[in-house]
Parts: sequence; C-alpha cells; structure tokens
Amino acid sequence: MSVQVNDKRFLIQGRFVRIARLEHEWYEDLEDPEAVIASLRRLAPSPDILTFWQRLPHCVPRYSYHMVSDAIAALPIKSYSFWWEKQLNSKTRNMVRRAEKKGVVVRTTEFDDSFVDGMRSIFNETPVRQGKRFWHYGKDFRTIKSEFSRFLFREEIFGAYLNDELIGFIMLAFAGNYAALGQIISKIAHRDKAPNNILIAKAVDRCAEKGIPYLVYAKWEDGSLGDFKRHNGFKRVDLPRYFVPLSPKGRGFVLLKLHLGLRGVIPGPVLRWAKGARRRIVDAQLKWKTKGCT
Repeated sequence: MSVQVNDKRFLIQGRFVRIARLEHEWYEDLEDPEAVIASLRRLAPSPDILTFWQRLPHCVPRYSYHMVSDAIAALPIKSYSFWWEKQLNSKTRNMVRRAEKKGVVVRTTEFDDSFVDGMRSIFNETPVRQGKRFWHYGKDFRTIKSEFSRFLFREEIFGAYLNDELIGFIMLAFAGNYAALGQIISKIAHRDKAPNNILIAKAVDRCAEKGIPYLVYAKWEDGSLGDFKRHNGFKRVDLPRYFVPLSPKGRGFVLLKLHLGLRGVIPGPVLRWAKGARRRIVDAQLKWKTKGCT
C-alpha cells in the first residue's frame, strides 16, 4: 500500500513487519526525517520501521539513526572523452566499436506505438534473464504502454536500431545530481553486436552534454551484470541507509537485524551459493520446457 505523508508518497510493505520507504527514493530526498517520523507514528496502523537513504553525492552520514551501507553502482562523469580514454578498458571500447561496425545506430526515440511494439518484442524474447524469471515476459502491448509511460516526464529514451528493427533501448531518468538508468535491455539474439555497450556510451555522452556529474546503474552486485557495470567504468559507492523503529515490533526487528531480510541473517557466501543454485534450477526448467517435457 502507499500513503501520502508530508507531501511525500511512501510505500508500506512487508508481511511480518511493515516497512515504510519513499515511493520514489531514487529521485527525491527526505529533507525532514523527524517530521515524517512523527506523521507516520500517527497513522493507524502505524508502520513498524521507516527506512530512507542519502542520495548521491551525500555519502557522509548526517543522522544518528541505525544505519547500514547501501551500495550502488555509480559512474563519475567528467567528459565523454575522459570516460572513453580513462574509465574503459580496451575490450569494452572494442565492443562499442563493434556495435558501430555491425550497423547498430542509437538515436532518440519517442514513446509511440511503434516503440512500444518493439519493447514487447524484446520483453517476450525469453522468459529468463540473468538466471531469473523475467518479470516483463508475457506482457501485452497495453500493459507495457501503461507501465512505462508513468515517468516519461523525467526520462529520455534512446533506441538501438539495426536497420529499422529496435534491438535495444535505454530509459535515462534525471534525478537532480545524477541520471539513473531506469531500464536498459536488448535482444539476446543480437548480443554479438554489443547493443548494451553502445547504449551506455550514449548515456555517458548525454550526461556529459547536460553537465550531470554521475550516471547511476541501480545497485552494486556480483555476477555477469556486475561485471558489465565494472567493465563500463561504474564503481561501488556506499550510501548511508537508515532504519528508524516506529513500534516495539520494529525495535525488535532492528535489534535482531531481521529488517535486512536474508542478508541480515545468512552469510554472504551462502547467499551467493543460493543465487547460483537458483540460476541453475531456472536454466534447467527452461531447457525442460523447450524440449516439451512439461
């Protein structure tokens, strides 16, 4: 559920403990946490915990609430030429060149019916991405248009085209001191043409044009997606994330670190093993279905 508190929209989620957070925390700050805390406590029922973080470039903790580090992937932007010459390795530069040589062209695109149809084609290419079930797989034209049109007021869209076919796209959202990659995806069938690399290059170029000091690519992570971020110059940046108990249950959860979910109670190596096992299981299920053995 979501609630309006002090001119901010908050999501309240959780089955055993109700945690409130800004609905659009990537794009707005919590300027007066004490006022928000007081307002949330007056709700009936009140959430058990409020969580919020400090957005880039504010990495030094400002508050004395219970805090953990929340790692994001951020690319400092000086200029396109600096990124190209100093922040990329030769292999990644060659992948951008490969995309250009194979005829991939990146251009600004409108969110019209033709583009949405291209999105649908990309989303429905495979039910599994990054070893997980792909949550946009199977969505129809109307659903995609509705879901992705909500935040166009802060986004620019760039499409990667091979001839007239949309083979990838990026939604670049502007969030004050940084730009965020709201969505970047391309067709697996055209992976050999490195469309995601040339899309990142376009995003860097656009940030440099607008004088935006950071490009943010969601959370820092391991695995193949983490490697892709590192190869394109993204670095780990630790931001303070606060957890403020609002009820006795909330205080208990914070004390026992249960508010962190699995990462609070399960060691990192075990979590990484579990993610690898999940990937293998999903891959096996996909192969089984492909063979018609369901």
